[in-house]
Amino acid sequence: MNNPVWIIDDDKAIRWVLEKALGRSGIAFDSFSSADDALNALYDHAPRVIISDIRMPGTDGLKFLAKVKEDHPQMPVIIMTAHSDLDSAVAAFQGGAFEYLPKPFDVDQAVQLIERALAESASAALPEDGPEAMPVLLGQAPAMQDVFRAIGRLSQSNVTVMITGESGTGKERVAEALHRHSVRAGKPFIALNTAAIPKDLLESELFGHEKGAFTGALATRRGRFEEAEGGTLFLDEIGDMPTELQTRLLRVLSDGHFYRVGGHVPIKANVRVIAATHQNLEDRVKRGLFREDLFHRLNVIRLRLPPLRERREDIPLLTRHFLARSAASLGVEPKRLTEAAMEMIRQHSFTGNVRELENLCQWITVMAPGQLVEVVDLPSDLRDPEASALTVGEAASAPAGQAASPPHGHGGFDWTLGLAEEVSRRLRAGEVGIIDDLTRRFEECCIRSGLAHTGGRKVEAAHLLGWGRNTLTRKIQELGMEHHDEA
Repeated sequence: MNNPVWIIDDDKAIRWVLEKALGRSGIAFDSFSSADDALNALYDHAPRVIISDIRMPGTDGLKFLAKVKEDHPQMPVIIMTAHSDLDSAVAAFQGGAFEYLPKPFDVDQAVQLIERALAESASAALPEDGPEAMPVLLGQAPAMQDVFRAIGRLSQSNVTVMITGESGTGKERVAEALHRHSVRAGKPFIALNTAAIPKDLLESELFGHEKGAFTGALATRRGRFEEAEGGTLFLDEIGDMPTELQTRLLRVLSDGHFYRVGGHVPIKANVRVIAATHQNLEDRVKRGLFREDLFHRLNVIRLRLPPLRERREDIPLLTRHFLARSAASLGVEPKRLTEAAMEMIRQHSFTGNVRELENLCQWITVMAPGQLVEVVDLPSDLRDPEASALTVGEAASAPAGQAASPPHGHGGFDWTLGLAEEVSRRLRAGEVGIIDDLTRRFEECCIRSGLAHTGGRKVEAAHLLGWGRNTLTRKIQELGMEHHDEA
C-alpha cells in the first residue's frame, strides 16, 4: 500500500461512498476498517493524507491522530465526526487535525477537502526533499560530481533513465534524487526490486490483479504501476526480470497502458520508469536473456555509479555520517575513529560498496568497546582480510564486545564461537533467562541487517529473512524498534 489517501472507518457504507468519490476524481486510495490496521500499515508506507472516523472499536480517531502526529507531524489528517459531537471536533483541532468533516457530509465537499489537504501535503514536503534529505549521495569525488550534474540536467525531463553500478552503490538513492528534482516530485516514487520478488508473484506485483484472477486473489489489488500514477516507478535489478514480463513491460512503455492480471480493461500508465542493474545488459542481450528492444527503450540515458573503491576520498565523509546516524537511531553518542582506524577503513576494498560501509558503521556503533575506536577495535576480517576463522582459543580471549565480526564478504568467521563464549560468560556470572535475551538480540540484529540491506523496505526484508511482512512488523513492535523504521 502506498496510495496518497487513506480512508479509515468501521462503517463500510462510509468507506464505499468515499472510495467511489475518490475513484471518480482519479485519486488513488487505500481503505481500512480500523485505526489499528492503519497503524500497522504505517510501518511500511505513509500516505500523504488520512481521513478517519472519530468513533471506532479499538483505537479511536483521536488516539490514532495523536499517534500519527507523533511520527508524521506534517501529515494532514481529516477527522470525520457527527454534527452533535462538538467536543470531539475541538479535541481534533487541538490534536493537530487538518480539518474535521461533520456527518452526514456532502461528497463533493469531502473530495474538495481531501484535494486541499493533498496540495498542502505536497507543498509542505518540498523544502525537505532536496539533496540534504539524501545523505547516501554525499561525495566530493569527481565521479559523484558527474552524477550530481546529470541529475540537475535531467531535472526537467521525463526521459527514461538506466542506472548501472555494483550492488550497494546507491542506485535507488539516485533514482529518488531524479524523482525529487523532477516535475513529478509531488507524485509518488515507487521502488521495486524485481530480483527480490518470487517470479510467480512479480507480474501481479507490477500490474495488479482482479479478484479471482488466480487462487488466493480474494480481492482486486493495484500494482506498482497504478501506485506510481503520475510519478516515478523505479525497477531495480531489471536484468533479472523474466522474459515474459520483459514483453509486458515493453508493451507498457510502447503503448502507455496495461492490464491487471485477469483483467480485460486497459489502464492508462502515466509513469516515468527508471531502471537499474548491476549486470552487463549488453551481454545479457547477446546471450538472449534480455530483450534487445526493451534494452533500447530503457537505455535512453545511462548513469553509471562508481564503486566506493573508485572514490576513496569520500569514505571518511560517509563514515562520519553513518556513525552519526547509527548513534542517533540507538540514542547514543557517535563513535570517533583514530586516524589509523579511519585510514584502514579507507583502504578497505568494500565489495558491498556504500551499503557495506553503512553496515560496518552500525557494527562499530554497537560492538566497539570505547568511544574512541582504535584499529584493534575494528572487525577482524577488515583488519586482516586473509585471516581464516578464529580458533576457539582466540574467540575465548577476544576483548569484550569483539566476540563477533560482521561478514564483509569473507565467510570463514564462525560467529557461533563468539556466541558460545558469551553464553559461557553469562553462565559464570550466574545469569538466568539467557536464551530469551540472546534470542531477542539475535532477532533485532537480523531485522536491522535485513532492513539495512533492503534500504528499509520491509516486504523485501521479511522475504529474505524468511518471515511474512506481518511477522516482521509484529517483531519490530515487540522489540521496541519502531523508531528504526526509515521508510
